[in-house]
Amino acid sequence: MYRTSRRRFIHDVSVAGTAALTLGTTLGTTQLSTAAQPRGSKMALGLVTYLWGRDWDLPTLIANCEQAKVHGVELRTTHRHGVERKLGAPQRKAVKQRFADSPVTLVGLGSNERYDDPNAAVLKTAIEATKEFVRLSHDVGSSGVKVKPNSFHKGVPREKTIEQIGRALNELGRYGAEFGQQIRLEVHGQCAELPTIKAIMDVADHKNVVVCWNSNAQDLTGKGLEHNFNLVKDRFGPTLHSRELHDKRYPYQQLIGLLVKMDYAGWVMLECSTRPKDRVAAMARQRELLAEMIAKARDQK
Repeated sequence: MYRTSRRRFIHDVSVAGTAALTLGTTLGTTQLSTAAQPRGSKMALGLVTYLWGRDWDLPTLIANCEQAKVHGVELRTTHRHGVERKLGAPQRKAVKQRFADSPVTLVGLGSNERYDDPNAAVLKTAIEATKEFVRLSHDVGSSGVKVKPNSFHKGVPREKTIEQIGRALNELGRYGAEFGQQIRLEVHGQCAELPTIKAIMDVADHKNVVVCWNSNAQDLTGKGLEHNFNLVKDRFGPTLHSRELHDKRYPYQQLIGLLVKMDYAGWVMLECSTRPKDRVAAMARQRELLAEMIAKARDQK
């Protein structure tokens, strides 16, 4: 009885067309998957070690993030974690293994390199230092390096500086691609106005160069947050910096709403400056607050 039914099923599938059946099944699975993952589900909270994690060594940093259930970190250079360019191969391997053995993802490295200086030697030094960070990031198992644009200089046309920054980023984008590492341009310094960042990114058109939104006061100038957000959202990378999400000086609920609308799949990385007595508890509260904001943004749609 079973064999007869099976033969009939195979015959029917052949007549109806196997491709059509497969397509229908695939579409059904995709629809179920989409229904199970509302917009914003791929967003998570992480921590930039500047400033809450500045004095934690690597084991402490990982343990604290694990306790707070904040499972992503960006390691800023010069902090106590000690993940720096001077590390040898065995030390780099140990860092990579330490993260692999934990639920915490090493999302990236935060360099302090910038590409605005009109002095060619200074610019070259910054580019070469960034390449060292790229190699370090690869070796310790992260996926990108944060960099800065950063300033304008007296006597140098703004357009020339923008062009110089963009070209430097393209060079680094090509280099980073060889190591599987993104170049993440933080919206920072005198270049922090979003029309300026867009102009830089128009020059830096390598697909491996992305924008790291930084939640600055400049985001609100001109035509406002949504307009400025839309100028660069198509170039967003997987990291976005924020201060404390309850800070009323910045419209974080509106920002989270825009991220939910685009179904941002990345890390909202805390770069907090307050001094709570219990930073681990404070991180956990920020994680809860992000979840609340995401839920509220969905309800408003």
